[in-house]
Formats: sequence, C-alpha cells, structure tokens
Amino acid sequence: MASPTSTNPAHAHFESFLQAQLCQDVLSSFQELCGALGLEPGGGLPQYHKIKDQLNYWSAKSLWTKLDKRAGQPVYQQGRACTSTKVDTQCLGWGVENGGSQRRDRMPCPHCLVCSQCLVVGAGPCGLRVAVELALLGARVVLVEKRTKFSRHNVLHLWPFTIHDLRALGAKKFYGRFCTGTLDHISIRQLQLLLLKVVLLLGVEIHWGVTFTGLQPPPRKGSGWRAQLQPNPPAQLANYEFDVLISAAGGKFVPEGFKVREMRGKLAIGITANFVNGRTVEETQVPEISGVARIYNQSFFQSLLKATGIDLENIVYYKDDTHYFVMTAKKQCLLRLGVLRQDWPDTDRLLGSANVVPEALQRFARAAADFATHGKLGKLEFAQDAHRQPDVSAFDFTSMMRAESSARVQEKHGARLLLGLVGDCLVEPFWPLGTGVARGFLAAFDAAWMVKRWAEGAEPLEVLAERESLYQLLSQTSPENMHRNVAQYGLDPATRYPNLNLRAVTPNQVRDLYDVLTKEPVQRNDKTDAGMPTTGSAGGSAGTQEELLRWCQEQTAGYPGVHVSDLSSSWTDGLALCALVHRLQPGLLEPSELQGLGALEATAWALKVAEHELGITPVVSAQAVVAGSDPLGLIAYLSHFHSAFKSTAHSPGPVSQASPGTSSAVLFLGKLQRTLQRSRAKMDAETPSTEVPPDPEPGVPLTPPSQHQEAGAGDLCALCGEHLYVLERLCVDGHFFHRSCFRCHTCEATLWPGGYEQHPGDGHFYCLQHLPQPDHKEEGSDGGPESPELPTPSENSMPPGLSTPTASQEGVGPVPDPSQPTRRRIHLSSLERQRLSSLNLTPDPEMEPPPKPPRSCSALARHALESSFVGWGLPVQSPQALAAMEKEEEESSSSSEEEEDVPLDSDVEQALQTFAKTSGTMNDYPTWRRTLLRRAKEEEMKRFRKAQTIQRRLNEIEGALRELEAEGVKLELALRRQSSSPEQQKKLWVGQLLQLVDKKNSLVAEEAELMITVQELNLEEKQWQLDQELRGYMNREETLKTAADRQAEDQVLRKLVDLVNQRDALIRLQEERRLSELALGIGAQG
Repeated sequence: MASPTSTNPAHAHFESFLQAQLCQDVLSSFQELCGALGLEPGGGLPQYHKIKDQLNYWSAKSLWTKLDKRAGQPVYQQGRACTSTKVDTQCLGWGVENGGSQRRDRMPCPHCLVCSQCLVVGAGPCGLRVAVELALLGARVVLVEKRTKFSRHNVLHLWPFTIHDLRALGAKKFYGRFCTGTLDHISIRQLQLLLLKVVLLLGVEIHWGVTFTGLQPPPRKGSGWRAQLQPNPPAQLANYEFDVLISAAGGKFVPEGFKVREMRGKLAIGITANFVNGRTVEETQVPEISGVARIYNQSFFQSLLKATGIDLENIVYYKDDTHYFVMTAKKQCLLRLGVLRQDWPDTDRLLGSANVVPEALQRFARAAADFATHGKLGKLEFAQDAHRQPDVSAFDFTSMMRAESSARVQEKHGARLLLGLVGDCLVEPFWPLGTGVARGFLAAFDAAWMVKRWAEGAEPLEVLAERESLYQLLSQTSPENMHRNVAQYGLDPATRYPNLNLRAVTPNQVRDLYDVLTKEPVQRNDKTDAGMPTTGSAGGSAGTQEELLRWCQEQTAGYPGVHVSDLSSSWTDGLALCALVHRLQPGLLEPSELQGLGALEATAWALKVAEHELGITPVVSAQAVVAGSDPLGLIAYLSHFHSAFKSTAHSPGPVSQASPGTSSAVLFLGKLQRTLQRSRAKMDAETPSTEVPPDPEPGVPLTPPSQHQEAGAGDLCALCGEHLYVLERLCVDGHFFHRSCFRCHTCEATLWPGGYEQHPGDGHFYCLQHLPQPDHKEEGSDGGPESPELPTPSENSMPPGLSTPTASQEGVGPVPDPSQPTRRRIHLSSLERQRLSSLNLTPDPEMEPPPKPPRSCSALARHALESSFVGWGLPVQSPQALAAMEKEEEESSSSSEEEEDVPLDSDVEQALQTFAKTSGTMNDYPTWRRTLLRRAKEEEMKRFRKAQTIQRRLNEIEGALRELEAEGVKLELALRRQSSSPEQQKKLWVGQLLQLVDKKNSLVAEEAELMITVQELNLEEKQWQLDQELRGYMNREETLKTAADRQAEDQVLRKLVDLVNQRDALIRLQEERRLSELALGIGAQG
C-alpha cells in the first residue's frame, strides 16, 4: 500500500510539521502546508476545519480525534462561545463559504456573527495555552512575540492534570517522548513547540519579532483600542482593534494600571545548568532527583560540602532533552570558590556578568552535578544556549513579584477593553515548588473563562469579581487539594476547584479595577478597613498602656504583697511577675517557693519559667526589670502575656485551669529542642543501657538561674556589643542578640528555632549541618565504602579547581582513628526491641552499597512495596486497584516511541514480580511497575515542595521581621528622645509599638510552627537513612564482619534506638499539645 505522502504532497508537509523540532521549521512547514491546501495561516477555527477536511488519512485522524474531543466540550459551544448575534459588515471570517472573496477567507464568522477580538502578548507556555482556549471559544486571536525562536532548555515539572491536558491536545503526536514511563517534566522549548503547533492549527495569527510597548486608546467614538508595537509592525497588525488584551510577557512587563506587590525573602541565588544528553544506555540508568533539600537531608549536603567545598540549600536533576540541574547556592560558598569576584549588597551588581567568573561557575555546576549523580553521567559537556555559550547561569530569586489583581477594564469613548494577566506577570513562581507551569495553565483557563463571560455580555464588574475570586484560589492550589479526577478538568472552574465560590469577591470590591478614562477614577469601597490595624487597636495586642495595665491588675489581684499601679516600679520586686505567671499556669510558681529569694532571683526565675512553660520569650533582662531601667522592654514583654492569654477570664485568686495561650508553637518547639538535646547528651555520655526513654520536660527549674546567666541589662547584643532596641531583641539561653548577628559561625546562615546548637567547646552557635562533631560521633569515621552517609565521587570525576576543604576550614571536627574500636554490648529493653522490629528491615543484597544519594525513586518504591501500597492513595491493598488507576496511562503510553527503562533495585524488582505472579495477573506487571515509580516520584516531589515551601516562608518571615525591627527602632527612638512631646503623642507611639510587638510575636509563632514541621521531616529522614545503613550490615554474614564492622553496626543500632526515642518524644509532646488545645477549646465553648 502506498504511503499517504506519495499520493498527496500536503501529507508530507503535515508530517514535517508534526516532527519539526525547531521554531523556524515549524513555521516554514506550516506555511508550506497551508500553501498546498490553498489556505492562509491565521484564519481561526474555520481554518482548522478546512485542514481537517483535506487531511483525512489515518495519521492525521488520530490528532483530529483528540482536538475534536476537546473542541466538542459544551463550554465552547461549537466555537461560538465568544461571538455575539450583532450583525457587523466589517466582521472578517468565513467569506469563501458565504460567497466572499479569497481575501475575506481569513476573517467573517458564520451567519455574520461578531467575534471577540483578542491580543495575546508573549508566546511562552502560558501565552500559547491561553491562545488555544480563546481560539476554541471562537475568538479571533492575534499573538505577538518579541523573540524569533525557542531556545530555553530549562525543564518544568508537570502536575498530573497538566500531563493529561497536554496529552488531550495531541502532545504525543508532536513530541513522541512526552511523559513516557514515569517522566513528569518537559523542557520549556519542547513545551512551547508543541503548543505552537496547536495554536497554528487552530488558526491563531502570530507575529514574530514584535514587541508590545503599550496601549493606544481610541481617539474618538466609534474607534477601538490598538497596541503600540515596535519595530514597525505591518499595517494590518498596527491597525488591529481588539477588546481583550491578555499579557503573558513575563514578570518584567506588566501593563500600565496593574499594581504589583513584591514578596521578598533573604538572598537566594539559583544556578541552572544544562548538559548534553547523549541518550546512552549508561545515561538512561542514572536516576533523576526530583528534589532534595538541606532542611531535612543535612547529611547529603554535608557530604557534598566536604567532598567539593560546595554549599547548597537544595538540588534537582531532570533528564530531558538535556541533563538539567537546578540548585540554590550560598553566597559565601560562591565567593570562596571564586564564582563571584566581590561581595556587593546590590543583588543586580552581585550577579551581574562583570562579577561572575564563567569558568568558575561552570566548574561549580559540573562538580555539583557530578557529585549528585556519583559521576555516572561521565564527562559532563554543557549544552549551548541561544548565544552559543555554555548553558549555565546564576540568577536571583530573592524577591518575587505578584500582581495585586489579575484583571482590569478600561473604557474610553464608549470602547471597553478587558485586560488580563497570566504567567509570570501575574505571579512569579518559586522554582523549587515546581508550580510554575501548573498554576500558569490554571490562570490561563481562568483568564479564558473570563473572556467567555465577557463575550456573553456579563457586566464588567461581575466579570472582574469572578476573576478575582478565582485569583484568590491560585496560590493555594496543589495536586492534593484540587479535584482528583483530572480527566474532568475543563474551562469551567467548577471542574477544577473543589468548594468553589465565584462570589468570594463582590462587584463592589472591584470598582477600582474599572477605569473610565474620561472621568474621575471610581473610589474603592472600604472593604478592607476591618482587616487593617488602626492606631490604638491592634487585634490581639494590648492596644494602649491603660488597657495593658488594667489587664495586669486584674490578673494579679488577690495575691499578697502584689500591688500593680504602673508598668515600671510595681514590677521591680519580682512578686508581680511571679503572680502573673502563677495566675496563668498554677503550680509553676508557688508563693512559698519565693521565700528567701531576692528581687533579682525571683524575677529571673519567673522569666525562665514563663519561657519554658508558657512560651513567652524574654525581651528584657531580670536586672533591667528590677532596676526599672527599661520600661519599654517591660511593656513589650507584658504585652506578650496579654496577647497569649487575653481570653483567660478573671476570678478572685488563682485560676483553676490555665490555657497554653497562642504561643503554644513556641512553647512546644522549646520543649522539643530541650528534649532532643538531652537525648543527644545521653547518647554522648555512652551509658551502657537505654532502658528508659528521655525524661519529660520538668515542670519547674530546680534552682533559679544564677546572676551570671543574665546578659547585663539586655540592651546590648552579646555578639556585636551594639545597642539592642526592643523589637530587635532575640533571647537565647538568657542572652540577647540581634537576629542579624545570630548566625551560624561557619556558613553565616540565619539560625532558626530548633535548627541550631551551641558548641560546648568554643561557645559558638552553629546550624546543625556545620556543628563540629566530637570524635566518637563523626559520620563516616571508618572512611570505608561501608559508610553510605558520606558519598564521595571518585578522584577522576572531580573537576580541577575545586579542592576538598580541610576540617578546620569548614568547622568540622577531625576524623577518628578507626584503629581504636571499643565494642560494647547494647542492652535493649523489650519496648525498644519491639520498636526496632517494626521498622520493616529487609536484607540488601549489595555487600558494599555505593555512596548514598538523596532518597531515590527506587527507594521510595521499596517503601511502597513494604507498606503494601498503603499511603499511596490506593483505596485497597489489591493489584486490581493499581491497574484501575493506571487505565488511562496504559492508553496514553501506547506509542511507537520506546520508553526509557527506569532502573529498580533487584530486590524491589523481584518483590514486585513475585507479587504479580502470586496474584495471577502477571500481564499487569508493567502497569504496576510504572504506577509504583510514578507514585514514588510524586511522593518525592511532594516532600520536596513541602520543605521548599517552609524554606521560602521562613525567608519571608525573616524579611518581615527585619522591616518590623526597623519600624520599631524609629518608634523607640522617638519615644526616648522626644521627652518634650505631648503625653497624648507618647501614648500614640506606645500603642503603635505594641502593635509592632504583636505582629512580631505572631510571626515568631508561625516560625516556630514551621520549624516543628522541619523537625518532623528531619527525624523521618534520619531514621530512613539509618534504616538503610543498617540493612547493609545486617545482610552480611557474621563470619565475614570485621571488628570495625561490628563496631559500626553497634553505633548505627544505638543511633537508631536514639532516633526512635526522639520521634516518640516528638509524638508525645504533640499529643500533649493537642490535648491542651482541645481543653482550651472546650473551656472557651463553656
């Protein structure tokens, strides 16, 4: 049988169009196709139908089936959703079918319908995706793009719904390797290419090398809106009048009228690198890294630091057209390794081309990639970027821009223009979360839905209100909180968002988004007044001195010897503070225990008990309280009590039941950290038995703190010696610091609660990654291959110029001598033996495991098998459930393109095969295998997203605290210097200061909540690593084990027991917290 291309030349052009892999090839082959069919590109949906009618052979039909299925959804109304019934002789559409000339073939709609005229700016993935939807709705779509080719190799993570969406548009026809097997990503270039092919088929008119510079309002009544374009656009484009503008031009260009808010964290430097993918067998066997973060896998990054001198926060590796790596590097590391020439405070100057050494940056990226993949990619050769240079770059994502609104309407001379934002100019994504293209597509759907409502004649304010209601949901979306059935996703928001409320924003609230240029702007309704703090009233804060004083008097009433008449001298004897603590938590401080204590000792005791048992961190020292030298600090400190316990009802005498207050997160984190420190200290003491788990947190300190533990008056930083203002004070172990001073002694990273320790030897504070370890606790002390905790690439895989730092350089303790083993028998209690037996330890067949990378897909798959698929979203523990959930994948994977085989550990592979054989469904084995690996990658990515969300929010909190501190310093200076100011003005300033204190306490509490989650992730990761390490030892024959092996196995076992105890302590403390909060809720209801 003759091939289709031999009988119809258009078939050959169509096949070339499908297979084209360069932008220019796509455009030229499509132009040739249209020429062979007698069509002109850019004719809208009528053009698509004509192409489909003339190309009806089997290969093309499979694509038409997919596109017709999408276009046939009721929401598109057969391509007439964006048309009106108004007769317009200027409408340009199906002229040939209506008896018109060939020239009018590009432009009248059937039956003289008037279609919406849309201009889309930007041919990025989001711009192209919204153009597809607008074309399916029947709008005339013109797209302008300033570039002339697609050259970005960087890889985008795809959510399940985006994979399904692109498959439904024929992605596999355009790019045969699209998401084969377990792949869940695609390069930006390939994504743009396949979407470009779709928009061309749907009749979108595209102009290349054209830059949109602004809007040209209608000069008179009866005319329409036009675009200002550069350079010298063709007359037809220059005169194009439109009523919808969708901007997808990137974060650096937002149309005039939109307000943009900056979300800023601490300095964050990203590095991307693309290496040539030769697609060899060896390369296909290297597992990807969907994401690993230092926040929960410190051992991997510590190993990387020791081996290469590279200090990273995270790293991701995807295998696509290139080997794509993206990582977050620390500035000090880049300076030390010569990647950056000088340290500049200005980020643009810091990462400018004049300050970056290209060769050093290439060595840096190559070394990190080589280490992460154990040198298995061989010689890493950089791919070339658009400028024929090595495709490696450093970029800043310290601040991200977010538009305050997603749409606007402008009107002049009766002509209305609907403006919408999609892509980066709406919200710049935080790359480690892998949310950019998914949320970008959601915004594209929402924008197209807005245009549909606009074309239906809905009132402008209603259209804007609906769009803003959807925009509120965008930042909260994740694969977990959207509809699970991705096959039902469509243009209608109800198909995508559960619990949708399109009236969350009312038309009255978006009046300022409707601009009538010939009139005064419409004033915004005061919808946000209730959410804005006003002077003298700060939500949960004390508000005014009088209010705070009144509350303190109520809480301390009835205590002998306590008479609170002010917020300074009444507290100098320590009795009032002790009474306040006792009122809020009876049993912590009994009045009888204060007998014989001086004012300083009683105050210090109260401060410490309040910190350890109530979560109220000191901002003033005991000496300053007794001396009455820091009234502002005392007021700020007491306001924290008020904010945390304002709901505590007053009754004569001590309260019967205290609440833990809103500082429960700070309290819980403090207890957890002290519990874990005691547990580690217990292990350090090398006690012969671990029969008893860590003791619970004691209720009351046995002895009050000594006077030398207090840091003077508390108004000087213990590190820099500079003055500390109230809002700047950070208290750690009775000493006060600037937050900016409280950094790791090695890497200078900010130290977060629960994420640091003080070294007993030198007294410095360190993050847990750089904490110098004592000899007997040094990881990898044996230095042999049996220590997978410290992966080290081979010498020949190390690039020149990146030498391994010495222990003294990085603050790491010396490695102990392995010739000094002292093996001891470990006595396990029955409880501990039961805990260890529940760890699901299975033998590992490899005698000498390789250096351990971040948790791999294969390892997660092993975990899934051991758990009998529990926790993987499967309703029942049956193979049939797997097959049912992968029905659609089997359908989509029936491609002639050979899928890459993702390697599995031999024992995992064997277990899965046995599972399939015993269930009698061996035919489903390939489906199960693919499902297992895909779910593993989803779990890995979910974990990484969670960690990076925490990391980003911690950075934002740090930035917000800096801003609060700056405002607080200004207010405090005003209060201290303006002694002649009116008393009313001073009260006003104090009220504002209390508001800032309350905001700071809220941020600190949120910070503590995040760090609790970090502790959970960290302990989970450590237990998994020790479990894996123990597998290797347990699988060896006892007769083959050396004394060093047995000693190392004992150490791992001891660490595992300790870790189980730590996780138990965490669970116990969480349960105590839950019960306390439950009791508080019941009490509040009563």
